[in-house]
Formats: sequence, structure tokens, C-alpha cells
Amino acid sequence: MSFSDVNKVVGALCGAGIWAMVVGMTSNFIFAPEMPAKPGFKVAVGGEAAGGAAKAEEPKVAPIAERLKTADAAAGKKIFSKCASCHSIDKGQGAKVGPNLWGVIGGPKAHMEGFKYSGAMADRGKAGEKWTVEDLDKFVTNPKGFVPGTAMGFAGLSDAADRAAVIAYLNSMSDTPESFK
Repeated sequence: MSFSDVNKVVGALCGAGIWAMVVGMTSNFIFAPEMPAKPGFKVAVGGEAAGGAAKAEEPKVAPIAERLKTADAAAGKKIFSKCASCHSIDKGQGAKVGPNLWGVIGGPKAHMEGFKYSGAMADRGKAGEKWTVEDLDKFVTNPKGFVPGTAMGFAGLSDAADRAAVIAYLNSMSDTPESFK
């Protein structure tokens, strides 16, 4: 490559750079941004008065005692299959990942001898707490919310009718099932 060719390449690069600068300055002049006095955006938070939507109301759920009057234990057995991977249900069976749930309703919390409960659940058992249908409904809804520190990894059943059916099934798996009718 001769000196003349190098000179042409350098000249072309310089010309392209100058052209880019001219186009950039011209566009900044034409489309000059206006800077606000106070940078940022104001975000309205809150209800309808602040421009947001009103908070949706929580759906009303009937008390568990009412739901148990119409709960189907056979449907609860099918739903319990989610639980059966960790819990045994038949009388005299040993624990799996979770304790056996035979006779759980009305029985003491942390009831199974030799099972390693979380500290939070063991404390409830030591305090003499018993599994009421109300407590079981809350626990099955959100185990970690009802017993913070529980080792149970299940997220919970959100459907109230499903919880009632499972509790009706658990009630049937007992020497002395309670009558909910």
C-alpha cells in the first residue's frame, strides 16, 4: 500500500468522524431534551383517591365447622394423595418423611413417638396443644404461616372446600371419629 492510499483511508475516516459529529450536534439542536426542575417521576400509591385501583377484598370463607357439614371424605381421600407421599395414614404404620396421621384430629400435636419434629412443632406438643379442626384448617392452608419454623415443606391447600374434604377424610381415619353433621 502506498503513502497515497494510506492518506486516502485516514482522510476518509476523519471525514466520517466529522460527519458523525455534525449529525449528532444537529439532532441535539433539533430534538433538545427539556430537563425537569426536579428529576424523577411522582408515583401515586394507595387507593382510588391516589389514582390506583382499590384493594380487592379477601373472599369470605365459611368457618371450618360449617364446611365440614357438607365435606366429602371420599373426595378428601383423593386430595390426600398429595399428602401421602410424606405421611402414612393407616393405623400402626410408621412415619415417612412426615409423621403418621392416624387419629390426628383431637390428638396431641407432635404426637408420634420417635419422630423428629421441628422445634416449633415440638414446643406446641410439649405445651399440651391438641389438633382441633380449626387449627388443622389453618395449618393445611399455610403450614409455615401457622407454625413458623415447621419442617413441613408443603405450601398448603388454598381451596377451602379441598381443605374441608381432607380434614373430613383425616377424621374418618381414627378409632373415634367426630361427628360434624
